[in-house]
Amino acid sequence: MRLRLERALLPDGIQREVAVELGADGRFSRVGKADGSERPLRGLALPGMPNLHSHAFQRAMAGSAEVASGAEHSFWGWREVMYRFVERLSPADLTAIAAFAYLEMLESGYTAVAEFHYLHHSPSGAPYAPPTALAEAVRAGARLAGIRHLLLPTLYQQGNFRGEALLGAQRRFANDTAAFLDLYRSLAASATGLESTGVALHSLRAVPRTALEAVAAATRADAGRCPVHIHVAEQAREVRDCQEWSGRRPVEYLLDTGLVTERWCLVHATHVTPAELNGIAHSGAVAGLCATTEGNLGDGRFPLDEYLAAGGRFGVGSDSHVSLDPREELRSLEYTLRSWRERRVIAIDARLPNCGSFLYGAAVAGGAQALGEASAGIVAGAVADFIVIDTDRAEFAGVAEAALVDAWIFAPRPGGLREAWVGGEAVVSGGQHRAREAIAAAYRATVTRLVAGAAP
Repeated sequence: MRLRLERALLPDGIQREVAVELGADGRFSRVGKADGSERPLRGLALPGMPNLHSHAFQRAMAGSAEVASGAEHSFWGWREVMYRFVERLSPADLTAIAAFAYLEMLESGYTAVAEFHYLHHSPSGAPYAPPTALAEAVRAGARLAGIRHLLLPTLYQQGNFRGEALLGAQRRFANDTAAFLDLYRSLAASATGLESTGVALHSLRAVPRTALEAVAAATRADAGRCPVHIHVAEQAREVRDCQEWSGRRPVEYLLDTGLVTERWCLVHATHVTPAELNGIAHSGAVAGLCATTEGNLGDGRFPLDEYLAAGGRFGVGSDSHVSLDPREELRSLEYTLRSWRERRVIAIDARLPNCGSFLYGAAVAGGAQALGEASAGIVAGAVADFIVIDTDRAEFAGVAEAALVDAWIFAPRPGGLREAWVGGEAVVSGGQHRAREAIAAAYRATVTRLVAGAAP
């Protein structure tokens, strides 16, 4: 299929009358100047945003932990609410919730997602038959939605740095290293179409070093196909606990293992020193920033300006899904910096002074790397994942062409996203997902039952 894009954000900025050819493999086979023979597509085409960090099931509890109670008012108190919710989930529940979360992502501008999946077993902690049941349930949700999907089965083995036993809902997360690697290999073998598989290590507090090294070694031969993601340095308490245990901060400890390379994504890395920022940048890894979740949980703030100055790469994720809009993630990153530094327009590049365009392009590139893609954007060879903004809408009147992405991010136009394409196929048209009615109905029935306390 050949399309003529009225406007498109290319690596060198917004260009007019761009011709793209969509190959049978779901990638752009050619990007060049239109000659008028292509099917026209009005509006502004942007590369689809990869969502590099998702816990799909948490969409069903988003907004339900905003009440003051006796629990600690931090991540640790929120985690107890999450544990109570997760105890009730079945594979069928997970498919319905994931499908709806992914639908919402597509309608907001995400076209790919990395699912950091640590819910593996039945409520008793016993494996399902097969052990991949919950992972395949999430993958089934992605197929219903039609989103590009990196499944990251997640290793979780202990309750804290000193090897405390797993308790309560944590038993649903547990695997020994051999069983975990079997899980990864089985899921990698069953991936089809828009699906791929990597691994995740939940955190340094949940994965001992021996297991960390074993998983890194076992997947090293799959380096081109196996991204590695890990939560690290999200909360100040985690940093203190790690220092008391090892004498080092979490990012410092992780970098000192020598395992971190460009196939790694360090999720959050909220509490970091300048030396740690330089270390992440030097490793080639991606920092996975989830600004709306980090703000919602009171985790802290990431020094993005210092990280960019060090040459660091980043992408964005929706994590707990209090927001499923990539624009809000980018806006939150920049506004946090503005409030902190007391100045404006901070995340820019000398070659690209438009803040929105810079943030968007950098997050697309970093997100694609974190999902294991060798290239990103509307360029030949990259996946044909893109969105189309309806710039004919009255809300865009008077906006200079070079500022269209800035306006899209910093002054949101509700309903402006008209189309979303994944692998060269339109999954959102007229602003609505092609299967919204059926997916929404299944989600509504599932969540209504779960909230009512019915058994899975």
